[in-house]
Amino acid sequence: MRAAMPGRPRDPQVDRRIARAALDVFGEGGCAGFAMETVARRAGVGKASLYLRWSTKEALLTDALTAGLVRVSDVDTGTLHGDLVELATQVLGLYAGPSSRAALRLSLEAPAIPGVGEHYAAMRLAQIRAARAIVRRGIDRGELPATASVTLLLDTLVGGAMMHALSTPPDRRAALAADTAGHARRLVDFLLHAVTAPAGAGA
Repeated sequence: MRAAMPGRPRDPQVDRRIARAALDVFGEGGCAGFAMETVARRAGVGKASLYLRWSTKEALLTDALTAGLVRVSDVDTGTLHGDLVELATQVLGLYAGPSSRAALRLSLEAPAIPGVGEHYAAMRLAQIRAARAIVRRGIDRGELPATASVTLLLDTLVGGAMMHALSTPPDRRAALAADTAGHARRLVDFLLHAVTAPAGAGA
C-alpha cells in the first residue's frame, strides 16, 4: 500500500480489508463496475477514508493488486522438481484462490485501465522471467535435456495448472485451494516424466 498520509497512523487491518474488497468488486464487475463508493461499502469504511488514501480508483486498484494478488515468483529449492512444484502451486493459488476472478478480469481489461495496465504488464514480465529462470536452471544442472523447450514446458505447466483451477466445479474449489501443493506435485510428476522419458518409451 502507499505511504501513509500525515496525521492519524494507518491501520494495516483496514488497508487489507480495503484491498480485499477492491479485488472482490473488480472481479465481480470489472472496470465498469469498479467505484470507490462500492469498495468502501464492501470494506465497511467511509468513502472519505478511501479518498484520504487514494485520489483515484485506478490508484486504489493498483495498490490492491500489489497487496492482494498471489505473486508468481522465482524460487530455488535446489531441484527442478521442487521449483516447478512451487511454481505450479503459485499458479493454482492465483486462479483457485479468492482473487481468481480479479486475476481473470485483469488479463482481459488491464491494458485499457490507465496506470493499472502498466503495472500489470510489469508484473507479468517479472513472472515470465522468473518462470523461465527456473527451467533454465534445471537445464544447467542436467535435470532436463539441453534440447528441452523452455516455452513449451512452461506453457504446459502453467496452462495445465490454470485450466485445472478454472474447470474445477464450484463445490470442489475449496478442496483444491486447500491442496494446491498436492495437485501441483502430481502435475509436475506427469510433465517431467513425459519430458525426460527416453525417446520411444511407451510407444
